[in-house]
Amino acid sequence: MSVVVHHDGQGVLTLTLDRPASRNAIDDEMTAILVAELAAAATDDAVRVVLLQGAGDDFCAGADLLARNAPDGPRPRVGAIQRRLPEAAHRLVALVASVQVPVVCKVRGWAAGLGFQLALASDFTVCAEDARLWQPFIRRGFTPDSGATWLLPRRVGEVRARELLLLGRELSGAEAAQWGAVHAAVAPTELDAAVADLVGRLATGPTVALGLTKWLLHEGAGSSFDDQLRREALALELSSRAEDFREGMAAFRERRDPRFGGR
Repeated sequence: MSVVVHHDGQGVLTLTLDRPASRNAIDDEMTAILVAELAAAATDDAVRVVLLQGAGDDFCAGADLLARNAPDGPRPRVGAIQRRLPEAAHRLVALVASVQVPVVCKVRGWAAGLGFQLALASDFTVCAEDARLWQPFIRRGFTPDSGATWLLPRRVGEVRARELLLLGRELSGAEAAQWGAVHAAVAPTELDAAVADLVGRLATGPTVALGLTKWLLHEGAGSSFDDQLRREALALELSSRAEDFREGMAAFRERRDPRFGGR
């Protein structure tokens, strides 16, 4: 299986890209698996956090363009890209950004193209300081996709987005954290522990409130102030009916740490 799917029984769904010989470049099969797993996670009460990671030395070198554009392979008919992307890479990135559970991305080695977009779309991305994040589109002679032109300006600002997309500047993990493209960068030897700590915190958090807060942030990017206030009222109504809200209030009264059950 090109994506290893693991439920730990404690609320963590781990999706591991497993083509290390190709730097975990994502092919059509992997996209279909990731889309299916994230769509299922959206309605699975047992999932409280999703971890995206890559097997081996790299996170993801992007879409597998070599496999799709083999010289001896059949030529797709005109419009194939326009028809395929909304149901493939574009749907994958949109699900990472919108699914109502936190998504954590662990990056070591390369995160290029679609791999970079997955890191940008995740709620928290932790990189090794020596990771390499890159938008390779201009160097390959075509235009960005998978949300790059929407995500990058919002994460790093328009000026830096132009440097990354038009000049093809490569970022180290440390630079990506300084620019605000990722949540944090740590020494390579500390990456696993840092991600495990973050995933553990999210897996034991108030899952309903976390999911609704993520929804508010996602929807707010294109909303008017009045529309967003209405969404906040709805989210507060829903989260205040959750079991975790009652636990949070009890913990506050009793001056102890809350024990959230994710309900």
